[in-house]
Formats: sequence, structure tokens, C-alpha cells
Amino acid sequence: MWRRLSDSPTDIRRVRVTPILETAVETERVVTIRFMDQLCGQAKPGQFVMVWIPGVDEVPMSLSYIDPSGFCGITVEKVGAATAALHSMRRSEAIGVRGPFGKPFTETAGRLLLVGGGCGVAPLAPLAERLAHSGSDATVIVGAKTRTELVFLERLKRSISKSKARIIAATEDGSYGWKGTAPDVLEATLRERRFDRIYTCGREMMIRKVFEIAERHSTPVEASLVRYMKCAVGICGQCVLDPLGLTTCTDGPVFDSEVLRKISDLGLW
Repeated sequence: MWRRLSDSPTDIRRVRVTPILETAVETERVVTIRFMDQLCGQAKPGQFVMVWIPGVDEVPMSLSYIDPSGFCGITVEKVGAATAALHSMRRSEAIGVRGPFGKPFTETAGRLLLVGGGCGVAPLAPLAERLAHSGSDATVIVGAKTRTELVFLERLKRSISKSKARIIAATEDGSYGWKGTAPDVLEATLRERRFDRIYTCGREMMIRKVFEIAERHSTPVEASLVRYMKCAVGICGQCVLDPLGLTTCTDGPVFDSEVLRKISDLGLW
């Protein structure tokens, strides 16, 4: 069975079975799972994979680590049966991956701002690292309820420490960095400085707030939306955005301001 499922290493639509190589606890409810997959190594920040948990389910996951060698990773928040099963898996156990799928973030020059809330930092981390390594003028805002829920803060500090990029952390309880939410920090940052583009991911209510703030400051946004995706190829219709008819899995998951303005239920998910 494993051989049949993984016998097409060049077809992103086929399941490729791979062993878990590493697991890392990020927070009480968030873990990172590392694995080898050559096609995932060719992904761009913002793209996602469908992860198959044998005997449980298949779920969409953003790639939080992307390396040309194929040593990649997903970062999983425990929110249901499938993610709980992933949390319980250990080194050498097998998962299946399909993809990478979807439209990535647009990497561009200029003064750039990344805003991530909670596990929404996952798809932004590879982007932040690429921008930092290219010498871009990037600011990364990382938000969470409390210090122990900040995801990838130390990773980002290490990876962009020798670049022009800077990190601003925010916690709602004030236990680390700014006291407030990531959108609060965004509002204050945009009052002080103008940016050419904002990239964001997190819970959709946070994304809506980021978008509304950006609109007031006439700053374009690219947002990675998390919707219910099953097929990943635009067939099943589970992830269609109202009233546009766009599918999150193929037309997204990254959408720009022009699309975000037209989504009738933005922030309700």
C-alpha cells in the first residue's frame, strides 16, 4: 500500500508517504512536525499541503519550514480529532502529503510588514526568513494571548538577527513585549511609518481587523485565509468564498486587498 501511494514523486496530487523525522513542542497546544519531501522543498511561502493521518483524516496545513533539500515542516495547533492525532505521533511514524497547493505570497521589494497571530505565524515564518536573507526592509509583528503562546519568536530572532528586519512581539496580557493584540501594534506602527505591503495570517477575525486598519492607511494587504478544504484542487466546492465563487485551495489561500474587499463573510470564520 505504501509503495502504491508514494510511487509518483513528481505528481503533487498523489499522496507521498514519508516518516516523521522530528517533532518539536512550540507551545502547549502547538507542535511542529518535520519530514523529508522533495516537492515540498520546491514550495513557496504561503502554499499548503494536504496531510494524511492514516486511519484518521486528511487535513490542510501550511508549510512552516521550506528547505530546497526537502527537509520541510508543518506547525499544528490542536483543535480537533485530526490535529490531536498529529500531536500524538512520534518520530518514524508515517504521514502522507499531497501538494504543495495554492497561490503563495507575492515576494516583492519595498518596506514590508508581516502580521501573525498565534499559529498564523506558521506560513509567515518562511516568508520572513526569505525576505531577511534577501536584505528586504521587513518588520514582523508576532502576537498571542500570553508569552507562552508566542509561536516562532526565538526562531525569528535567530534567523533575521543579522538583517535589516525587526521583530515586534505583542501579548494581550502584557507578559511579553507590547500589551495588546497584533492589530493594536499594527495601528501604532502604521501611524509612525509607511509600508508598501502587509502580509498577514491568523484567525480570520484578526485578519479582518488587520485589513480594515490597512485600508484606513491605504496599504495593500495579502492575507492567507484558513477555510475548510478537502480536495485541494478546486473540485469539491467546500472552500468557496461568497459571493465571488473563488476557491480558497486554488485561487488562494493567499488573497490580496481587491479580493478581501468583496468577501461577504470575512472575519466570520
